[in-house]
Amino acid sequence: MKITQMETLRADAGWRMFSFLKVTTDDGIIGWSEFNESFGSAGLADVINALSPVVIGRDPRRYEQITQHLHVLTRQSRGGLNQQAIAAIENALLDVAGKAYGVPVCALFGGPIRERIPVYWSHFGTYRVRSAALMGVPELRDYDDLARHAQEVRNLGFRALKTNIMPYIDGKLQSFVPGFGRTPGWPELNWDNRLTRGVAEQLSMIRAAVGPDMGIHLDINFNFKTEGFKRIADVVGDANLTWLEIDTHDAPALAEIKRGAPCPIASCETLHGRREFKPFFDLYATDVAIVDVIWNGLVESAKIAAMADVYEINCAPHNFYGHLCSAISAHFSAIIPNFRVMEIDIDSAPWRDEFYTTIPVIENGEFVLPTGPGWGIDVNEKAVRARPPKS
Repeated sequence: MKITQMETLRADAGWRMFSFLKVTTDDGIIGWSEFNESFGSAGLADVINALSPVVIGRDPRRYEQITQHLHVLTRQSRGGLNQQAIAAIENALLDVAGKAYGVPVCALFGGPIRERIPVYWSHFGTYRVRSAALMGVPELRDYDDLARHAQEVRNLGFRALKTNIMPYIDGKLQSFVPGFGRTPGWPELNWDNRLTRGVAEQLSMIRAAVGPDMGIHLDINFNFKTEGFKRIADVVGDANLTWLEIDTHDAPALAEIKRGAPCPIASCETLHGRREFKPFFDLYATDVAIVDVIWNGLVESAKIAAMADVYEINCAPHNFYGHLCSAISAHFSAIIPNFRVMEIDIDSAPWRDEFYTTIPVIENGEFVLPTGPGWGIDVNEKAVRARPPKS
């Protein structure tokens, strides 16, 4: 078996773009992966295309040999877009290998350990504050709307949700993402008393709506410096959070925050490879390691999880993409022993389902692991090509 062609495809997904890699072999097997270019990874498809001559003509079942060769060739510029490109290639090759052997990808790794994957509803409220009209759902204007939506999520069977900071300003809930330069506050990333008071009120309303048993996560991204992260941690104690999620590339600072926090800390979703995770593990800087399987590739992600297990740290996949990414993240969740919970976006562009031949099943707050060969979910190429991304 030899790889004969690699092609990247892109599609309009509302406020973002979905990107796919198609790998074709000489005996007609097609492997798919999904990758992300919309959030800090512009030009990733070009990097994948630049690496493809190294892959063409090789046996996709020897995916570890191929990815290790790609790492050697990109060693001088390790991580970043090179790592994400290799991950997209690796994940597509795993789909081919699973289909070639007639088994789900998880079976290539001795799995599954679990076939039903607990998930939490991610970006709860966040998308409905800024993109409700596009999705065709009611806009959330105040904390009462947020509370009613939280009850809906609970009634749908979800046992956990994750929200972001949504300050109430000028009579309306607003987005708050200065860490990504999308709202005012960058590059200083400072906090103030009105903001922290609003965070406490927001979490209090959600907790009252869902009751004491449902999991609540708060993701504050890169929106503060260490000082601000500490102040947010100070005000979330009464919410009984499952975790406070913080993005920082300073492992000692995160360890300091964790020591004073009233709840577990989750982090590391933007890290590439074991070498970047290691300092966070050595300093016990996080209670839960968030691993982006789409950025790292399933093989490398499994190695990261194995390393985390030595430090008694459980892992949760970073997954806010399309259905194929959810399937890839579910196979990761199915094979690692130290699994915590899986992220998933429920709110999305109304046409998202069109891009896939199989739609994931979620029952009682659990993602049902696909049982078909490979990832168990294929891409509807015709639908993807019918919705080119907006310029």
